[in-house]
Amino acid sequence: MSNQLNRGQRVRVPEHGLGEVQADLGDTVIVRFGSEIHECVRDTIHVVQDAQQAFASGTAQPPLEVVARVQAECINSINSTWGMFARSKISLLPHQLWVCRKVLESWPARWLVADDVGLGKTIEAGLILSALKSRGLLERLLILCPASLVEQWQYRLRTMFDLRTSIYSPDADGDRTDFWNTNPRVVASLHTLRIDNNGRQKRLLESEPWDVVLVDEAHHLNADEQAGPTLGFKLVQKLENANRVRSMVFFSGTPHRGKPYGFFSLLSLLRSDEFGAKKPVKQQLVKLPSIMIRNNKQNVTDLHGKQLFQPLVVEPRTYTYSQAEARFYDMLTEFIVSGKAYASRLGGRDGRAVMLVLISMQKLASSSVAAILRALNGRLARIDAEADSIESQRLANQQEEFEENGDLDDAAEIDERLAEIRLRLMKDEKEWLTKLIDAAREVEEETKIQSIVAEIEKLGKSVLLFTEYKATQSLLLSKLIARFGADAVSFINGDEEAREVRLPNGTATSLRVRRTEAADQFNDGKVRFLVSTEAAGEGIDLQKKCHTLIHVDLPWNPMRLHQRVGRLNRYGQTERVQVISFRNPSTVESRIWEKLTEKIEHINNALRQAMADPEDLYQLVLGMTPPKVFRDVFASGGEVPAERFDEWFNRETATFGDADVIDTVKQLVGNCSRFDFQQVSEKLPKVDLPDLIPFMQNILVCNRRQPRLADGELSFKTPDSWMTDIRVLPDYEHMVFDRDQQDGKSLEKLLGVGHVLVDEALKQARDLEASTTALPSNVIESSVAVFKVFERVTTDAHQKHELIFGVQIREDEPMQILKDWQVLKYFSEASAHSLKQMTPELPQMPDH
Repeated sequence: MSNQLNRGQRVRVPEHGLGEVQADLGDTVIVRFGSEIHECVRDTIHVVQDAQQAFASGTAQPPLEVVARVQAECINSINSTWGMFARSKISLLPHQLWVCRKVLESWPARWLVADDVGLGKTIEAGLILSALKSRGLLERLLILCPASLVEQWQYRLRTMFDLRTSIYSPDADGDRTDFWNTNPRVVASLHTLRIDNNGRQKRLLESEPWDVVLVDEAHHLNADEQAGPTLGFKLVQKLENANRVRSMVFFSGTPHRGKPYGFFSLLSLLRSDEFGAKKPVKQQLVKLPSIMIRNNKQNVTDLHGKQLFQPLVVEPRTYTYSQAEARFYDMLTEFIVSGKAYASRLGGRDGRAVMLVLISMQKLASSSVAAILRALNGRLARIDAEADSIESQRLANQQEEFEENGDLDDAAEIDERLAEIRLRLMKDEKEWLTKLIDAAREVEEETKIQSIVAEIEKLGKSVLLFTEYKATQSLLLSKLIARFGADAVSFINGDEEAREVRLPNGTATSLRVRRTEAADQFNDGKVRFLVSTEAAGEGIDLQKKCHTLIHVDLPWNPMRLHQRVGRLNRYGQTERVQVISFRNPSTVESRIWEKLTEKIEHINNALRQAMADPEDLYQLVLGMTPPKVFRDVFASGGEVPAERFDEWFNRETATFGDADVIDTVKQLVGNCSRFDFQQVSEKLPKVDLPDLIPFMQNILVCNRRQPRLADGELSFKTPDSWMTDIRVLPDYEHMVFDRDQQDGKSLEKLLGVGHVLVDEALKQARDLEASTTALPSNVIESSVAVFKVFERVTTDAHQKHELIFGVQIREDEPMQILKDWQVLKYFSEASAHSLKQMTPELPQMPDH
């Protein structure tokens, strides 16, 4: 090429595609490709005719190629902004699309997404990541989450969005393996990585930077004014200080744990220039909309503006003890009181250790006779062993850590271990244990369990049951199997094993099932009843076939009740959720729950000033209350005289939902960015996966293929030019564009942006040179000019962000602006075969 190239001239470079000349330097040429500028060797450049030149020469280009190119550019524009065409098998909701758009408005992004539980945070994350992938901005991804959610994150991103990740394994991370650079997309346990064993943090910090770091349950990144930051906080801070993070998104339903210092420290990890524990609070609250998103169940809708969630139906049930149960619990109460007196006399470390064991025994007893009986038998078997008060304190500290990290099943298991620990609770403990065990064995049937089974018989539908402890779980499994048969019941717990389940023939056995398998059985309707410990309290969706939940026991922390209900009251639930609890009015636990319920209603009344349904904000209030507040109340309530009970309760729970907490919640909610259907509905693209079909037909015909479309399913032979990836198959049959397919079709059959085949099709179509054509009025009713807009500034903040819009031109009428999705719709009616057969002629270009 010897002719001088002019600024603005359209050219093609094989390595980069279509671009625009900026300067001709002789042997090389400066060319802009969207937001990128490259200096290209002159001999690699091919001049392309642009629209003005085509009009001037009267040369019309192939209609099929022009339409396919326009469609591809529109699809890329829509998906890069909203994630609309992501390969999710779940129907997308407006608030999820809005979150994706909000996070991607500028890049790099730093956001805290604090949506209420059950609004589809995995879908929001998948949309964000899919959109970034389509922009070419997701080479390296690091997801940090609790250990119990690692496999779930990997599974859901793969099955819902076809995003493949590796799970971090300490065994695979060594000096010679280069794990962090050889695995570009990783899901890792925050609680594993935070501990710097074997130099793993050094290797992480020396690896290539991450395009996106996503942290789930980000409230675990806590910093306390006295105790300092947690190890997880320090890890993320190290990544940030080492410039290993380009963009970062936190997810947490309870980001504010009651202390402004910790909350603003969390925000400082995202943007230390604007937020921090020592910066003025009022100044930071004003800036919250730029960093924090909070959507509530009350505000989210479907695409038609209909609210998705209905208020809960809460139904308390009562029961009374049998004579045998009453005798046992009276005896146990006397034992606990004697043990606490013994602990007081001991004092010091040993006294505190005894108190910890007694509290765990109280919690077990409030669940069932079976739960405390298992612990009593364990204690009696170890009664002559050497005492270990240090171990009890270690377990108590571990339990507190589990609760802080949300590992509730592990926290409940600590109660079972503490109750059996080698530690003398009183001088005559052996005699006491023998009498207690004898009294417990006289309880042939537990009235609460009988009441629950009777309630289930009346309900006649699928039921999810929650209990804290495995012994209670096994007891209930035994009764349900006896009444409804083994095929009707399954279970979930952390061990994936239920011990001492008694079969109808009287034999005891152990049942085993993986928690994912049990959840699938329940969701598919293969079992009617699922009995779960807190292992299903987070991270498992159980709403597909069920809308009724029974609290078998009432845990000492109300947050657990909220998390249990979240398994059913979540995105995808089509019925009003029914919640049933069982209490014995004669117990101190019931009395405390009565007072807690009154206080919760008081909190709700205060919160109603901020929103009509305070259920979602209540989660924030609970998150701000240390679990110790509730534990201390339940542990000591039995010792308070009736006449002083109300005064004592109000004093002990003064910090739960007090004025400061309520004001903090209102400030957070009032200053966050949030979805509003009335404001967003006009901006939402009115397209979905089926709108990809015309484009796919057009580009296949461009490649001389004959796609076959029947009942929404597309079949075709793959063009040779698309066979650049080993994942691309030579033929595709019955590919679908419907997220709601109910006939068992796998994700592999679902086409959308992110599927290697669609990505190849879009790449080819966007690289077509055709830009100008003429179509008859029976195909399009008026002329349309389509424009691509991008940031000329080539900083990372706006890298590769391109938008498409159109201008519709009608004779004697004002020009009309078309959004990218409207342009896509505009050209969707033109069939590929009719476009291919057209011989267009351009009208003469006007002089002005």
